[in-house]
Amino acid sequence: MFKEFDYEKLPVVDIVNEMITDAASKNASDIHFDPTPTVLKVRIRVDGELIDYAIVPESIKNPLITRIKIISGMNITESRLPQDGAIKNLIKNDDLDLRVSTLPIVYGEKVVIRILDYTMSTNGLENLGFSNKNLEKVKKLIQEPNGIILITGATGTGKSTTVYSMLQILNTTERNIITVEDPVEMKLSGINQVQTMSEIGLTFANALRSILRQDPDVIMIGEIRDDETARIAVRASITGHLVLSTIHTNNSLNTIERLLDMEVERYLLGSALTGVISQRLVKKLCPKCRTSRPATFYEKNVFKQVLGMDINNIYTPVGCNECYKGYKGRVAIHEVLLIDQNIRDAITNNTRKEDLRKLVYVKDATTTLLEDGLIKVMEGATSFEEILKVIDIDDDLGADEIDIKNALIGKESQQNQNIEPIEVL
Repeated sequence: MFKEFDYEKLPVVDIVNEMITDAASKNASDIHFDPTPTVLKVRIRVDGELIDYAIVPESIKNPLITRIKIISGMNITESRLPQDGAIKNLIKNDDLDLRVSTLPIVYGEKVVIRILDYTMSTNGLENLGFSNKNLEKVKKLIQEPNGIILITGATGTGKSTTVYSMLQILNTTERNIITVEDPVEMKLSGINQVQTMSEIGLTFANALRSILRQDPDVIMIGEIRDDETARIAVRASITGHLVLSTIHTNNSLNTIERLLDMEVERYLLGSALTGVISQRLVKKLCPKCRTSRPATFYEKNVFKQVLGMDINNIYTPVGCNECYKGYKGRVAIHEVLLIDQNIRDAITNNTRKEDLRKLVYVKDATTTLLEDGLIKVMEGATSFEEILKVIDIDDDLGADEIDIKNALIGKESQQNQNIEPIEVL
């Protein structure tokens, strides 16, 4: 991945353009420019992992940062305060949005360029890694005339991609769709998109109040960040509107708890919530070089405990000239919850968390993130180690299973000293 540039001969303009073009061609999501006392260190994030990319010498450091700030529309004379900007770039016939931010640190200005590639959104829901069962659930959700659908997960887990894919299906002549976002990430023809500007008072909450007077059929809220936005969104969904939004939570059960913590009335949440889509991104195994290996004692028992299946072999990364450390690209794992009447009643009646968990994760109704991840491990899409990185197995299985898992790890260690037990995150 490391690249050498001829800094003595190449103009700074060409160096910046080539870095952006090359990073996009490598499917990088971010480019980091990290100043040090002597050089500018450049790293790119590929499949969620930062990789060393280039070293810019001291003589080119400041001109390169200045060039990025100029094409991003930033103030080049201001280096003491953080700034945000954007670059609209046409790279290899793909219309990519580049979001740029600067941060003053002790050795200069750190710059991060985020490469926003919306090709996944335009490819449709079928190409986002949903299992057949979960895909049917999502299609059923967006056919509802009203209610609120929440897409949850950490930053950088593809929530916006999923939301935009859903909007593309909903975007018909018969519907008035209005979004309120910060920022508007992808401009969609036929959809009315509002950019919030908190400095002049155009917040999510204020914009939502005005949107409700615009005769909307579908409302998309970029993110539920505060109590007021949550309450308005829920109220909008029970007055005949379909509301889509994102929120930072771990899974379906935590989403319900988070909304209640945001002081959304229980009777309103029970009536309004239609479904929750939780997702994570894991690295995909390279299909060219992946290989099968015997499953460890612990892995066999996790598959048996979670899926009720006996497995003897699973795929593992190897590495070749077409991938990085055995991985190429990322795939999503999902948990899709359809809210039924039993869950609505439990929310309204302040049912205990343990009882609510049993209703949310009733057998054969909701495929958990762990279950979906393990299925993708069996299919060879990803590795067992990747699933352990992104999912809290203790929380997914429940507290009753923790002692069992610890006992399994200890037993495996005793039975086979040559296999190092996998640490449960």
